[in-house]
Amino acid sequence: MKRNKEAAKIAKHISEFLNDYAPMFLTNSEHTLKSYKDALTLYITFLENEGVTPNHFSRHYFEKNFIEKWIKWLKEERHSCSDTCNVRLGSLRVFLRYLGEQNIELMYLYQEAKNIKRQKCVKKKVAGLTRDAVKAILNTPDATTKTGKRDLVFLTILYSTAGRLDEIRSIKVSDLNLDKQNPYVIIHGKGDKLRTAYLLPRAVEYIKVYLKDFHGLKPTMDAYLFYSRVGGKHCKLTEQALDKRIKIYAKIANETCQDVPLNAHAHQFRHAKASHWLEDGINVVQINYLLGHEHLNTTMKYLDITTEEKLKALATLETEIEKTKDKKWKNVDGTLVEFCGLTR
Repeated sequence: MKRNKEAAKIAKHISEFLNDYAPMFLTNSEHTLKSYKDALTLYITFLENEGVTPNHFSRHYFEKNFIEKWIKWLKEERHSCSDTCNVRLGSLRVFLRYLGEQNIELMYLYQEAKNIKRQKCVKKKVAGLTRDAVKAILNTPDATTKTGKRDLVFLTILYSTAGRLDEIRSIKVSDLNLDKQNPYVIIHGKGDKLRTAYLLPRAVEYIKVYLKDFHGLKPTMDAYLFYSRVGGKHCKLTEQALDKRIKIYAKIANETCQDVPLNAHAHQFRHAKASHWLEDGINVVQINYLLGHEHLNTTMKYLDITTEEKLKALATLETEIEKTKDKKWKNVDGTLVEFCGLTR
């Protein structure tokens, strides 16, 4: 049978997008990269269920009518909620934009996808942590043990910087500036944007003790601050491992402080710190920078700022930034998912 050249090109673009372009130019977040891969895998699986084979695979199957049928499939067959469907659609749009940039004739696919309406969702507010809850959790790790010492430093930095979990996981020894007049840590945010998070004396004290115990007197500067015991100092601790530690401490802290939710997670520390900054009188414009948000409106929504508070904040603006994976796209045998170099 004659080889489907267009199918091979699209499959090649999928492989290069996931393995090369996205991790190099779009994001360092493992979570976001996984989201791209999951969305494409689910989309190709849907096409496969529709009877599409590698021999018939073409641009036609990325057009608006197929994407809308896919969203319906996600909701009805996989019972995905509206939020999940919107995330999947967003990830697919990112790939289609990349596809159009590689071949201008395919840019219409991205333009069509942009016109697909998002699913209506009920707005969910992040349940933050009270000051008492944060204090109770921070008092829980046993600093006389090595693991407890690490967890205390992790939780302290997580709250004091209001960093995203992956941002904290990505901190390297070289990002620490502890001997300055005003000690700080450099946070690598989304889009490789850097921001400065200043550290209080107690946090600096904890970090210095931690560095000595975990990194020695002469630490490797490009080592991750919080590294995997299995993978070594150049391997981050996993999000799952850290989330598990947070929930362990939350369960213990809940026994003495009912404000601590049993299902506590890292993002609640970020939201809590932002709320506490606001309560302490820090300007919303400054909080926007401290959180690493690109737009002020994002911070407004994040903190559920009232219209009156928003006007005050805006007024202050006048006075105030896996590459070794095999490229399977050449294989024309097997399923469409395998053809595109994806795994279920």
